[in-house]
This record gives sequence, C-alpha cells and structure tokens, in this order.
Amino acid sequence: MDAAMTLADASGVRALSMRQIGDHLGVQAMSLYNYVSGKNALLSAMVDHVFGEIPLEVPNADWKTSLRATATGAHDLFLAHPWACELVLTPGSIDFPNARLRYMESILARLRQAGFSPLDASHGYHALDSHTLGYTLWELGHRIPPDTPEDFIEELFKQLDDDAHRYLLEHAKVHFEYPDDGTNDFAFGLDLILDGLDARLPR
Repeated sequence: MDAAMTLADASGVRALSMRQIGDHLGVQAMSLYNYVSGKNALLSAMVDHVFGEIPLEVPNADWKTSLRATATGAHDLFLAHPWACELVLTPGSIDFPNARLRYMESILARLRQAGFSPLDASHGYHALDSHTLGYTLWELGHRIPPDTPEDFIEELFKQLDDDAHRYLLEHAKVHFEYPDDGTNDFAFGLDLILDGLDARLPR
C-alpha cells in the first residue's frame, strides 16, 4: 500500500494501475492480488489509511480546540494526499472506509458531548466535514501547475478592467500583499463555523 500511495501522490490516482505498482515493486502485477482483491479494494485501503492518521482526540482540550485540531489535521493530510479527497467525494469510487466511520462518529460525539442537540450536532458535522473536504478540493483545484508560463499572472491582469473588475483587482492585490498557502483562509472559514456553532450552544 505504501508503494501505491507514493505513486498516487506523485502522479495522481487516475494514473495508478496494478501493473504500475508491480513495476515499482519489481514484481508481477498478478502477485498483488494475493494481498488485495482489486484496485477498488486497494484505493479503499489507501483512503482508510489517510483517515486513520487524522487526530480525533486532543487530551484536556475543549470541544472547539479538539474539533479545530481534527479539521486542520485532515486538511493537511488531504493536501499531502490529494487523491484521498477526490476519492471520498466521488460516489462509488471506493468502499466506505472504517477509519472514516470513526472520524464521523468522533466529530458527532464531541458535538453531542459538548451539549448540542442531535439536530445541531448533525448540522455541525455537515458544516465541518464539507468545509474540510470542500475547501481542500477547491484549494487543490486552484494550484498553479509547475509548467505554467512565467507571464501567466501578468497576462491574467491584462484581462481585468479597472472599472468592471474593481473589487476583483482589489482581491488580487490582497493575495500579493498577504500571501497565503491556504492555511489562513482554511482557518478563517473553520473559525467562522466553530464560532457560529458556539453561538448556538445552549448555555
């Protein structure tokens, strides 16, 4: 599985094949079927491994700190293994990983134990999970490929009009004045969700 994850990290999961993994390991592709029933099972195990590394508990932490650590840890792992986020959000691409079930249960448990109603805990889980997975996928989709021409940004700005795109230009300038690898934007949205949930918590 480590070989499959290394190849997927380098080239993407769509290019991954049992033959490629076999070549990487120096074995016949058919021998891999002694360990997994097929590519779907392998992909499921890979995603399960990633979810298994997400921190689900923070000792002596309040619910907001604990959930922030889980969401941030998941975000970091999905950036390191972009294929995992894609597979989770592609219906039917993998079996439901056991570690993902533990991840879901853990988030719901912490919300319920913090005092949220079953309905608000459900809403809270959806908000946190959709931000973690959705923002990460959005962030991955906005990465500039390494083979992008050097004048890409300059040419892009030429397409923007000072009057018609006033606030878009302002937004672009913010990116240059306050460069961010995505961490601050992710944290900003996460804090909005956690603070919004906190405001709904019965006192």
